[in-house]
Amino acid sequence: MAMAGKYTYFISDTHLGAAYLSNPRESELRVVRWLQSIKDSAERIYLLGDIIDYWFEYRNVVPRGFVRFFGKLAELADAGIAITWITGNHDIWIFDYLPSELGIKVVTGTITEQIGNHRFLLDHGDKVGCQPRGFRLMSAVFHNRFCQRLYATLHPRLTMPFAYYWSKSNRLKRSAESIAQENERGLKILRDFSEQHSATHPDVDFYIFGHMHVVNDSLLSSGKRMVVLGEWINGNTFARFDGENLELLHFD
Repeated sequence: MAMAGKYTYFISDTHLGAAYLSNPRESELRVVRWLQSIKDSAERIYLLGDIIDYWFEYRNVVPRGFVRFFGKLAELADAGIAITWITGNHDIWIFDYLPSELGIKVVTGTITEQIGNHRFLLDHGDKVGCQPRGFRLMSAVFHNRFCQRLYATLHPRLTMPFAYYWSKSNRLKRSAESIAQENERGLKILRDFSEQHSATHPDVDFYIFGHMHVVNDSLLSSGKRMVVLGEWINGNTFARFDGENLELLHFD
């Protein structure tokens, strides 16, 4: 049961550090300000993936940057706020450093959580349902332990510029029309998955996803809700749950 006056917050797709952000430092500070604004009202925070545009932990070193963001997460976790980070397709390679250093829980894949009197299914959204074959193959390679160890042998001087360039070029090369089509297909995949899952899991009341960079709040045929959180490149949207009611909000 949620504590009286306390909320659960959901956020995704901040893409901190992305090369296509006009002002990466300001983007980080905006998320930090949001975390600061909820510190007194939050009981739980769920980060639903692609929080960092690229992250790869090596055995003895970690990438530079994100100090203010990580510091704020540590502060909130030290204050007793439960923070769960569900990895996305950009921040796949979080291993043991962030959980041990920040005191947060990091998980990969779909999780179900009981919050108040309601049950939530939470996932970044990139791997649920019938995703395109090419995307599924790439995801399998990225999650393969052997491939991760092989990748770790390359110097970050090579891998980091390549990763940021790939992310930037993939975003900028797509037309508005192609992005709209991808969003339509992606939302259909999420909705089909949610409909099928809801038919056999009537205990789940809310399906919460990220990944799509669009905001969507819709009722399933079962009467349960599917919510896609949007992004923080332009939209700055998040969800807040008070134990009974879920609402989508915008941070200025």
